[in-house]
Amino acid sequence: MTMPAAERLGLDLKRVETELIAAKQAALKPLTVPQYAALFALSDAPGISAAALARACLVTPQAMAVVLRNLEDRGLVERTPHPWHRNVLETRLTAAGREAFETADRAAVAIERRLAEEFTSEERDQLRALLARCSKALTATDE
Repeated sequence: MTMPAAERLGLDLKRVETELIAAKQAALKPLTVPQYAALFALSDAPGISAAALARACLVTPQAMAVVLRNLEDRGLVERTPHPWHRNVLETRLTAAGREAFETADRAAVAIERRLAEEFTSEERDQLRALLARCSKALTATDE
C-alpha cells in the first residue's frame, strides 16, 4: 500500500532538517556542523570522553573520532588521559577552540533566533510538543 508524498510527514521533517543544517553549515564555516556540535557540548561539559561526546552530539563513536581528530589537528581541542582511568581520554577546548566556538555560536544563535521569531511563544511550545509526539511515535516499541 503506497502513501502519497503530500501525506508523508517524514518528508516535511527531513526537508526542514536539511534546510536547518544547510543554513548552519554556511554560517559556521570554517567549522562543520558536527564540529560545532562537539565544541558546543565541550563548552558545557569539559573533560567528557569521546563516547559521551558522541552520545551528546547524536553521532556514532566512529564519526566522533573523525570529528575529534580534525579538531585536535586544528588545535581546537586537547585530549589527555583521565587521572584515574588511563584508557579514557578527557577532551577539552583549547583557548583557540573556545574562541572558534564563541564565533560559531554567535552565527548559530542568529539562525536559531531567526527561526524562533517566526513563531509566537505559544506556537514554539506547541511545536516542541508536536515534535515530542513525533519522537514518541517513532521510538515507541510494540509490546
